[in-house]
Amino acid sequence: MKTIGLLGGMSWGSTELYYRWINEGVKEKLGGLHSARIAMVSVDFQEIDKLQHSGEWEQAGEVLSKAARRIEAAGADFLVICTNTMHKVVPQIESAINIPILHLADATARRIKERGMKTVGLLGSNFTMEEDFYKGRLIEKHGLTVIIPSAADRQIVHRIIYEELCLGIVKAESREEYLRIINRMHEEGAEGVIEGCTEIVMLVQQKHTDIPLFDTTAIHAQEAVSVAFA
Repeated sequence: MKTIGLLGGMSWGSTELYYRWINEGVKEKLGGLHSARIAMVSVDFQEIDKLQHSGEWEQAGEVLSKAARRIEAAGADFLVICTNTMHKVVPQIESAINIPILHLADATARRIKERGMKTVGLLGSNFTMEEDFYKGRLIEKHGLTVIIPSAADRQIVHRIIYEELCLGIVKAESREEYLRIINRMHEEGAEGVIEGCTEIVMLVQQKHTDIPLFDTTAIHAQEAVSVAFA
């Protein structure tokens, strides 16, 4: 079993899910008292959030690169970045370490294509929904068509992530807003919807809708377990 590197804390709530689900996946494979070999560094999200919203991505990338180097030094065989948005700085992190990064968008795209889908909706932070580092990778590398919400709905999605979910707040009215937006993207042609922020699963799960959802947190955790045993 390889050692999985987890770069977490963005937010700690979703990182907790990664840790639990990876360990559950290892236990399912090996049984008994087995658990995952993990090297983890969890950053202070307040610092990252400030850099994100002030556009200081290079500095944010340096913070994560420093953390990634610590994870590599602790013996990790590959790196899992436990957030969608900060995949924006993957090239910067890749240049700072010698172990591979298990890219969340690639893992998600593989799952979408396994389901035979070509057109998907994307929910996430404004950075994830609007910029090409994530959406563009799905389109250019994987040949998917990606639908995003309207500008007004993107603001709603972004606000709920940062003002509620990242603080561990789950509101029924926010779930209804997300479901409305999911339904609208489905009406526009989305065969399924990517929950492209690791906190969204705290609010909306498959039990809440008949429209197929791709929970990136679960997908990434499952992929990490698979790679650990490859």
